[in-house]
Amino acid sequence: MKTSVARAEDVAAGALRAEHDSIADRLTIRRSIDLARWGAYLGFAGCIAGGFAVKLGYDRWFSTRLTRFRGPPIFFYLALVLTAVLLVVTASCLWRARRRMRDEDAQFARMRELRAQLQLDP
Repeated sequence: MKTSVARAEDVAAGALRAEHDSIADRLTIRRSIDLARWGAYLGFAGCIAGGFAVKLGYDRWFSTRLTRFRGPPIFFYLALVLTAVLLVVTASCLWRARRRMRDEDAQFARMRELRAQLQLDP
């Protein structure tokens, strides 16, 4: 009788250890950090493109130079569209990063709970 109880406890501990190892493997690479980094890069590129669009708009409509460009503001519109696209993609990356961070935080909490149950931490 004692051996079946001990065997059941060993099986339960083995299952907990397998779950712990599975979560640890999933958390070795933090995808949310990669998405947040891409969001920062794209946000910076969006700021640069926005500044370029503002400069093109200023040169087209507010410049007092006699040699200013008087043609259609096609480059201004292209820079404006590029800025809008970059900012939308930035918002999307940051939103996905936040969502993944919440999932990873829940997995970290479960892993800490498993470590406490398995008495892996001193």
